[in-house]
Amino acid sequence: MKKWRFISNNKKGMEMVQVAILVAIAIVLGLIFKSEITSFVNKTFESLNSGF
Repeated sequence: MKKWRFISNNKKGMEMVQVAILVAIAIVLGLIFKSEITSFVNKTFESLNSGF
């Protein structure tokens, strides 16, 4: 019974590690493409505001 608890806890821990890795990748990509993302958002808001 203890073995199954360890496996269950290990899976939860691995899921948390996977989430942490995905968040880290998203942050790194955001930092790398910061200027492109900023210009895209600015252009999008400018086009939305010009329509009204």
